[in-house]
Amino acid sequence: MKAEIITIGDELLIGQIINTNQAFIAEKLNTVGIYVEHMTTVGDKQEIIIESFHSALSHSDVVCVTGGLGPTHDDITKDAVCKFFSTDLEMNQPALEHITELMKNRGIPLSETSKNQALVPKGSIVIPNTAGSAPGFMFERNEKYFFVMPGVPFEMQEMVTRWVLPFFSKKNTGIVVRHKTLKTTGIAESLLAQKIGSVEEIIGTDGTTTLAFLPNQMGTKLRLTVIEKNIERAEEKLSNAEARIRSKVNSYIFSSDERDLEDIIGELFREQKLTLALAESCTGGFIAHRITNVPGSSEYFMRGFVVYSNQAKVEELNVPLETIVKHGAVSKEVAMAMAEGARKISHTTHALSITGIAGPSGGTPEKPVGTAWLGYSDTDTTFALKFNFGEHRIRFKERASQAALELLRRKLLKISSQ
Repeated sequence: MKAEIITIGDELLIGQIINTNQAFIAEKLNTVGIYVEHMTTVGDKQEIIIESFHSALSHSDVVCVTGGLGPTHDDITKDAVCKFFSTDLEMNQPALEHITELMKNRGIPLSETSKNQALVPKGSIVIPNTAGSAPGFMFERNEKYFFVMPGVPFEMQEMVTRWVLPFFSKKNTGIVVRHKTLKTTGIAESLLAQKIGSVEEIIGTDGTTTLAFLPNQMGTKLRLTVIEKNIERAEEKLSNAEARIRSKVNSYIFSSDERDLEDIIGELFREQKLTLALAESCTGGFIAHRITNVPGSSEYFMRGFVVYSNQAKVEELNVPLETIVKHGAVSKEVAMAMAEGARKISHTTHALSITGIAGPSGGTPEKPVGTAWLGYSDTDTTFALKFNFGEHRIRFKERASQAALELLRRKLLKISSQ
């Protein structure tokens, strides 16, 4: 079955609110064999809304609409639906009772505006709103399904999870959709594609499998999608395609699920019973922030130093002042001294350090903005690697933290730098 998602609201079109509803609905529909082919966002104009309904039902089996069910004057979705399906609004008694009880519990008088949220189109199937006030509803016409739900994300999510998905789970949609996302880092998208080579060799030529490259500042996600008629065949194709990709670029893949690099690092430190200290200058504690986002990180993360000034590097990490004077704060020698100092002071098995120029000023021809040195130290070796993370200050910190954690992952897994 094919689907379209329609989100309604001027606030979405002007960028005032980020449209997360589309992503949630699409992901959930995929799990019950419904493949989303179109997403549309329209403003609060009835004629445009109705036009989008006509378009969606002309090419989709399932239409999910969110937004415009609230109590204010610009919530016009119900009227548009009534006009589209040639029907009128009627009061739904269970919905009215729910709203009445909700207002009572909140200590709010029941107004006519609140009561009107219980109005639903005649002929529709009502979807209870267990997380809010306005109910959703559904029309079924000629084996096509038209859902209307609130735009408030947590209300919509409850309806999708508790009502829409069980509804379709009882039906045979005729297809199975399966996804697998492989997260890579430490390699540019173009080089990654070059190493993977022929996509047809990875996914075949029968059109049931696709491979998408999704780059961002942290790396590139490789998303595999298989559309088949049964679960067994879909899982087999997904597994085979993943194996072919791994045979070419496995060392760059750090996750095949939703875990981030800091989660993988935490798992490795626990398994190997290791400990970590950090010494950060230009990232200002951002690496420590990511490490401590992982529950249980106190088991292995002992200490973090934010040593922004030269004085702090000397006083907190015992970096020799003459090293800073001779080589500069942004240098291989200082990065190594920071890492080794952090490890020894903290009595840990491992330490990372970073010193760099995040910009927008401070660069020189020899050390332009974006330059950074990552230091690494364990009980056997200490070294530093040079990078350039670009001129955008925030992206600099994000990329630097990713590179630091990837350096640590490769050392723990004994993967050589490539």
